[in-house]
Amino acid sequence: MSKDRSKRGQSQEMIQAGYRYALALTHHHYDAEDLVQQAWMKCHHRYGTVKNQSMLYTTIRNLFYDQCRRGKIIAFESIDDEIEPPDQSQNEAAIAQSMDLDILLAHLRSEEREALYLNAVEGHTAQEIAQITGSPRNTILSLIHRARKKLIRLVSGAPEKPFPENQSHE
Repeated sequence: MSKDRSKRGQSQEMIQAGYRYALALTHHHYDAEDLVQQAWMKCHHRYGTVKNQSMLYTTIRNLFYDQCRRGKIIAFESIDDEIEPPDQSQNEAAIAQSMDLDILLAHLRSEEREALYLNAVEGHTAQEIAQITGSPRNTILSLIHRARKKLIRLVSGAPEKPFPENQSHE
């Protein structure tokens, strides 16, 4: 019986981690829940179980990109969505900081946001992220570097420079 509880606890931890990952991809609560549920069902249908977190992440990622290609998921929230007023007991500074972070992360491409999330939040190495996403390790390192550089530039208020400045000697 304790073995069943342990397995159930591991499954719930994987589902919660999968939800956080899906939320980082979609930025929308309901789409993230749908992705996790679809991924979990797909793994169970195909393999009989969800073997590990990497399998779940890969399935979530593939479903997300499939749905993006079909136009079912757009990685931003509609302006028509109602914003719930914050609880009086919540710290206003934390709310403002969270909103600022969401705004900053919205400036990143989904690939950059995904790599940065897996590295900074989930604690995966570049090699592990490469295995999860199927991308080369150097590509992951570049994505993380570019994402961090963009965020630093946005926080410091420096304008983005799409091309290096020409060094003309007039």
